[in-house]
Amino acid sequence: MKKKKTLSIITSLTIVVLLLAGCGSTGATPNASSSGSTPKTTFKDGMVTDIGGVNDQSFNQGAWTGLQKFGQENPGVQVKYLESTQSSDYSSNLNQFSSNNYNLVWAIGYLMADAVTASAKAYPKVNFAIIDDSITPTPDNLSCVLFRAQESSFEVGYMAALKTKTDKVGFIGGVTGTVIDEFEYGFRAGVAYGAKELGKNIAVNVQYANSFSDASLGKAIAQNMYAQGADIIFAAAGNVGQGMITEAKAENKLCEGVDMDQSGLAPNNVLTSAMKNVNDVVGLISKDVLDGKKVGGKTISYGLKEGGVGIPYTDQAIKMAGQDVITKVKAVQQEIIDGKIIPPSNKATYTTYLDSLK
Repeated sequence: MKKKKTLSIITSLTIVVLLLAGCGSTGATPNASSSGSTPKTTFKDGMVTDIGGVNDQSFNQGAWTGLQKFGQENPGVQVKYLESTQSSDYSSNLNQFSSNNYNLVWAIGYLMADAVTASAKAYPKVNFAIIDDSITPTPDNLSCVLFRAQESSFEVGYMAALKTKTDKVGFIGGVTGTVIDEFEYGFRAGVAYGAKELGKNIAVNVQYANSFSDASLGKAIAQNMYAQGADIIFAAAGNVGQGMITEAKAENKLCEGVDMDQSGLAPNNVLTSAMKNVNDVVGLISKDVLDGKKVGGKTISYGLKEGGVGIPYTDQAIKMAGQDVITKVKAVQQEIIDGKIIPPSNKATYTTYLDSLK
């Protein structure tokens, strides 16, 4: 009797352990074949998020979406992510993948530049890639991916100029730096271009949160901007931007999203989004590495021409902006692609751009 009871307890514990194992996903997604079986893993592709986390509704989430699609489309590929809760996690997460013989390891965000450079040197047989930074000199096993965010930001700035009723708009940045400069000055240039076309002055209120994670701060900054008369705000600030969207909904104001089409977060408030098609690029480079192509040791830049950035041209976008505005934005987009308009990426080029409008 005692033996049967012991066996019953062991069986119950085994079931509990198996159930817990099924719930405790660490972000791994093995590829399954059409027959339902899981093929032998022949290629491992991992990504390390920045502190925004994998569900940031921004470029971490976009990258993971692209990586999952890559895994689903290629038998034998396993994809996985590791989340960073603080900057000190970057190196340990990158090295965790590297020491486990991953074929490709992604560093999602320029804040990981130092960490991924060190890991690339420590693990010369592993391929690495970083989003939003160009490292010089570039290790032979590291690919640097840049997006010309100033081009899509110019578009959302131009649209803001066409749609503002108060002639006051806002920009919320995360942490100052080269990447966020592209968003800020591209946006401000687009507003200036639209203001000149309309023959009026449009003020741009610029504030930085010094954070990419504090949504409550983003909400507070947005509240202040709306109170000062801005009727459209664009944020390039990770989760800080989520706070902006929350405030836009609360006040029934307009805002503009970033990195992904964020209209789903507030269909009646998100006018448009300056998208980085990180999902597509992650898939493209991963496939090149899988096929044995040499992609390391260089920087690859993606803009409107390459389909790396853009804004959504959906039914929802037409509903929010109007077909007349969408048509005008598409015309400006073509001028950027043709090189007739060169959106500025920093303060110096922005000043030069403003001079050209006079």
